[in-house]
Amino acid sequence: MRTWGGDQVTEAVAGSVELLRTVTDKDWTGVKASRLDWTCRQTAEHMAGDLIAYAGQLAGRAQTAYVPFELGFEEGTGQEGVLDVIETTGALLTATVRTTPPRVRAFHPYPFRSANREGFAAMGVAEVLLHTHDIAEGLGLEYEPPAELCASVLARIFPHVRPGPEPWPTLLWATGRGDLPGRAPVTEWRWANNLVLPTERLTLEGVTPASAADLVAGGDGGFVWLGDAPFEGTREVAAGLLQAYDGGVHRPEFGAFVLVRREDGRAVGSLAFHGMPDEEGRTEVAYDLVEPARGHGYATEALTALAERTLARDDVHLLYAAVEAANTPSQAVLTRAGFVRAEVAEEPFLEDETLRLYTRRG
Repeated sequence: MRTWGGDQVTEAVAGSVELLRTVTDKDWTGVKASRLDWTCRQTAEHMAGDLIAYAGQLAGRAQTAYVPFELGFEEGTGQEGVLDVIETTGALLTATVRTTPPRVRAFHPYPFRSANREGFAAMGVAEVLLHTHDIAEGLGLEYEPPAELCASVLARIFPHVRPGPEPWPTLLWATGRGDLPGRAPVTEWRWANNLVLPTERLTLEGVTPASAADLVAGGDGGFVWLGDAPFEGTREVAAGLLQAYDGGVHRPEFGAFVLVRREDGRAVGSLAFHGMPDEEGRTEVAYDLVEPARGHGYATEALTALAERTLARDDVHLLYAAVEAANTPSQAVLTRAGFVRAEVAEEPFLEDETLRLYTRRG
């Protein structure tokens, strides 16, 4: 998967500054930035503050809270100076993203308390695109960023948003800044960095739609795989995730996870849900490992951790897995992870008689 982040921050900032430099002679302090309560000047300063804050979080590896500092402007700084600061803080975030290892995460509150370098880059790009829009609208300018940049942001930090025919209007709608035919107006929103669940030897990293698309296309999904490539089941899971994303029904908590070995950062397999819980609180899980990783208990460790987390939710009462009758190693994984062989009466929905059902209740 092509490294994503630094170049995109640079692109977003360059496009913003190029546009806003055309109106530095206008009054930014007496004009509201579109629908915001801030003025155009305050919004521009906020943009710069976000860029340096994200760089600070990632560079400092903050784990429990925001690093306690704020960006300040010297008295008398004009519009040109504000744009200089936006360029500088954008360059700092770009450099930080490019030099941070892919598995590093730092604190961000929404929604799972952390983000990786792609997440911070995507949030930075979103801040620039959206607030440039706000300022431009307040000052009567036309602004439309590149569609690929908008689609990349949506696929990384808006996994719950069904893609629209055009990425930019979809991003504006998803953040309460516009309307889309057939969709209700958005009044409250949050972006969503991928979920990560640590275990003793592994990190379960939530797969974003962007990563899933790369896996489906034959890429590595942004992971370094033990044995150089994922098991084919991981690509099939990624295809299912993309289908859910395209349908607007993907939710990160019930998506797919890549199992990353903590000792060396290599991916050894995947674990996934086959959809949201049904009305009775039941959902199916599946897993696979690359061949060199089998026989070390990784699947058991990952499945146990995910099952405990999932069954602690109020909306999940039962997890189940369908396994081939001849696949005794997989059945042993399920048993070690607390699943039990279902009664024959509980298996009527399994059309294939060669499958066996295992369940674990909350």
